[in-house]
Amino acid sequence: MSRSGLGAGRPPLASMAAGSSRPAARPGDWSLAGKAALGLIGLGVVGHVLRSRRFQERVIVGVIVLGALRGLGQESRASTFARVAAWNKRQVEILERKAERQSAHLALKAERQRGRLERKARRQARRLHVGQS
Repeated sequence: MSRSGLGAGRPPLASMAAGSSRPAARPGDWSLAGKAALGLIGLGVVGHVLRSRRFQERVIVGVIVLGALRGLGQESRASTFARVAAWNKRQVEILERKAERQSAHLALKAERQRGRLERKARRQARRLHVGQS
């Protein structure tokens, strides 16, 4: 029968320790005491690192760098917002000038049209007046 999984390529381990009624410990099996020892070692390393002057200096430098980057980001956002606000103001001014020019053009066009209609009305009035005499 073939095996599949993690230990598929390795020969099977003896399931009983020699001269014992307990199964043999396999690599990767951790007892509670082994896990506790590993946890205490880890805590000791973490405590040592936290007390290390070099680590503390690096943390301080990192905090300063992050603060500086945050400030740069805020300044960048503020200047970008100012540029967008200035662009928007220019666009509004351009649209206002364009509307004023169109309004003046339409007023001039209406004035010309009124003049044409008045002249046409006078000509028609003369024709009618001449035709009645």
